[in-house]
Amino acid sequence: MSAEMGVESHVDDGVTIGYGDGDDPVIGDRARIRAGTIVYHDVSIGDDFVTGHNVLVREHTTIGDQVLLGTETVVDGTTTIGSRVSIQTNVYIPTNTRIGDDVFVGPGVVMTNDPYPVRADAELVGPTIENHASIGANATLLPGVTVGEGAFVAAGALVVNDVPPRTLAVGVPAVHRELPEQLRGENRIRR
Repeated sequence: MSAEMGVESHVDDGVTIGYGDGDDPVIGDRARIRAGTIVYHDVSIGDDFVTGHNVLVREHTTIGDQVLLGTETVVDGTTTIGSRVSIQTNVYIPTNTRIGDDVFVGPGVVMTNDPYPVRADAELVGPTIENHASIGANATLLPGVTVGEGAFVAAGALVVNDVPPRTLAVGVPAVHRELPEQLRGENRIRR
């Protein structure tokens, strides 16, 4: 293991920190990294980072403070994740994705970054998820979409267009509706 680790951190056996070439990863204080996790070189992670089992964090990723990456989650590199973010089990986050602060991403969410997979060359641009947005379980976000601040994507939705701030996106393909009263306000991520 080659990394700059903060104080009071616990790393299980069977974890790889510093995979590949590049600068050693930097991980803040009080990290809890579970077995099977792989963190590549050229990664910077803040304080109070927690993983489930078998998490992958690829190179050129920056993660803020108080972030949870659930079991079997993949962060495919060149990605920014803010602070106080809860990403649940089995989430796929592609290259060139940006996630803000106080974001919730439910289990089984798939984000994409290639508009024409194996058919045509295109710039790979993942989604942007702005502060206080929530993404429900098994939602799919297509390349380049923005989920606005405080927006809520319903479980199973297919997001093909930008979701305006403080809006509900629901359905396949997702349509936009007024955010119901019980979903208004800011996320309160707790661990």
